[in-house]
Amino acid sequence: MKIAFIGGGNMASALISGLIKRSVAADLYVVDLGEEARARVAKEFGVVTGVSIDSKLADYDAILLAVKPQVLKGVAGSLRPVLSKQLVISIAAGIRAADLSRWLGGYTQIVRTMPNTPALIGMGVTGLAALPGVDDSAKALAVKVLEAVGQTVWFDDEAKIDAVTAISGSGPAYVFYFIEAMQEAARQLGMDEEQGRALAVATFIGTAQLAAQSDEPASVLRERVTSKGGTTAAALASFDAQGVKDAIVRGALAADARAKEMGEELGKA
Repeated sequence: MKIAFIGGGNMASALISGLIKRSVAADLYVVDLGEEARARVAKEFGVVTGVSIDSKLADYDAILLAVKPQVLKGVAGSLRPVLSKQLVISIAAGIRAADLSRWLGGYTQIVRTMPNTPALIGMGVTGLAALPGVDDSAKALAVKVLEAVGQTVWFDDEAKIDAVTAISGSGPAYVFYFIEAMQEAARQLGMDEEQGRALAVATFIGTAQLAAQSDEPASVLRERVTSKGGTTAAALASFDAQGVKDAIVRGALAADARAKEMGEELGKA
């Protein structure tokens, strides 16, 4: 495959690294206005880079849009003349495929995706949704690209990508937030920073793996480590009294609402 990236930031770098490690692409090309970004990806991955969108992109199988949502409309305007049959994959938060299609002059070979930052270590998960005109072979191409950095989950309803943004896209920040809280508790219990970090991070890694390898719901796994009248029960009772679970749910719903707002705002711009 020949894959071009518009934007050479962290997520693009993660995908490029994954594609190279898995020998997925025969040709990778990165377009970025920033001289520093171009130099970095060229040095780190040995890929060819360019400063502008031009006819060279007509030869590529897929063009991955890895720029900030606020500049995607301008990028689409430059990309529009070179599109013919390439699959366009967007990882921009909030930007609806219909708006991107409009900016591209009605082009319909578009897959909207939302990866997350664990992609940086090949442990990401990406939600995908395609416009109706995208066929199975193009969808398979999108999967091959995104699975270079982790798992993929397809959605028939593109609106669910906003929910993906709220759960897995923003989700790593929720986990880091909880790790921070556990480290602070460790500090207040007399541990030093290194001890608290080791215990908190290892607990999250091990627990996530346990959940991944079990067929049982998280609620059942939680009950198994919660002895009546024990230390875990005391902690969970405190969480429930302070509405921690409800607060997390409300936070994720707020993220979903903001993703929709971004789509409205940027789509009208």
